[in-house]
Amino acid sequence: MNCTFVDCNKITIGDNVLIASNVQLYTATHPVELSDRLTPDWSPESEQYFCQTYALPIEIGSGCWLGGGVIVLPGVTIGTGTVIGAGSVVTKDIPENSVAVGNPCRVIRKI
Repeated sequence: MNCTFVDCNKITIGDNVLIASNVQLYTATHPVELSDRLTPDWSPESEQYFCQTYALPIEIGSGCWLGGGVIVLPGVTIGTGTVIGAGSVVTKDIPENSVAVGNPCRVIRKI
């Protein structure tokens, strides 16, 4: 319920994955540096978008559990059997069979 999957790139979800309410999976992203982000020579009259964007895939392994309100950022892989605690922001890959929590999300123990 109330989940958001921004699928500008591939989102792969394994078998038997639990996804709680308000989980957000974002594949869309953009450069951090302003000079890299803005489209060169952009004007309101041009037919180009003013900002350079791209997307990275997300992969969630089989048997994972994403708690309520988890946010998964572009390019992240969550390993098989991993549990992500409610409210976590997953900014980097999480290995299989782990419990990970927080913002940014960190492994706190192996399963």
